[in-house]
Amino acid sequence: MKKLKFLIPFASLLILAACGPKSEGTDAEVSEAKEVEEVSSSAAEYAIDTESSKVSWIGSKPVGKHNGFIPVSGGSIKVEDGAIVGGVITISVNDIHCEDLAEDSVMNAKLIGHLKSPDFFAAEEFPTAEFIVTSVEEYSGEDVIEDKEEIEYEFKPASASEHMVESPTHKITGNLTMRGTTLSVSFPASVSMSDGTISAKAKFNIDRTRWGLKYGEEASISEKAKDKFIYNTVNVGFDLTASSSAS
Repeated sequence: MKKLKFLIPFASLLILAACGPKSEGTDAEVSEAKEVEEVSSSAAEYAIDTESSKVSWIGSKPVGKHNGFIPVSGGSIKVEDGAIVGGVITISVNDIHCEDLAEDSVMNAKLIGHLKSPDFFAAEEFPTAEFIVTSVEEYSGEDVIEDKEEIEYEFKPASASEHMVESPTHKITGNLTMRGTTLSVSFPASVSMSDGTISAKAKFNIDRTRWGLKYGEEASISEKAKDKFIYNTVNVGFDLTASSSAS
């Protein structure tokens, strides 16, 4: 596994990213799952703070959008010689939240119930998702995100270049598992490390259908219902904090 030094203790930046060819229909680089190398036993472990960490989402359709978050329920980041060398993040899909509808409203309950159903996450069978870091490398000027061309409606998803974090400098490869499907995926992030704490923020786009979330997908569009589909592109964000047991 490639190591990336934190050259500036207070504010080092990196990208959580994947290697391999970019697949059509998604802004993040997606490929087959990568091999996870064993991390040295001497690496320090930074435990994910589940109170302050979450994964945000924005789902879009021609007539509107919904947004919310999924709690991070566990995981850790491994650091050796000032470098991130691995990590596992567990995401509690069964506790998905919607933030644009009143929490106690019928519409909110209906939407969450549908998202947890087999039409989308199948949360009863697959209550968690997982991201495992597989490598880290510097971000170069050649690592340009190419925006997916979306069907033109007022509420189309934000493009990857509009949604991503600013000034990415590095990238990490990781395997993302949702609904029993594991793929290698890349996305931009900014990470700071200070006083035994790692903070990471990332924003990227994925094609939900690659992981089997195919309800209302664009391929189902017909002339009679061309405004009824749900965009395949989902805007995703990671907001993570991890602390060393020694801090």
